[in-house]
Amino acid sequence: MKRLLELLGFLALAQGVLGLVHEFTHWRVGVLRRLAFLDAYGVYASVALIVLACALFAAAGSRRAGGG
Repeated sequence: MKRLLELLGFLALAQGVLGLVHEFTHWRVGVLRRLAFLDAYGVYASVALIVLACALFAAAGSRRAGGG
């Protein structure tokens, strides 16, 4: 379970950072740019993904390595 939380945290962090890169440099990267309903809220969605990643890393850190 710890590994899964870390993996999901990494994916959320990567997509959040890529979303910010897309918003500020207009490079065509990340998944958030493909979601049409988030067009006006790209920065907010990216920051929310980064906050989610921090929460997932904190949850993974509080888990034991044995999975219990």
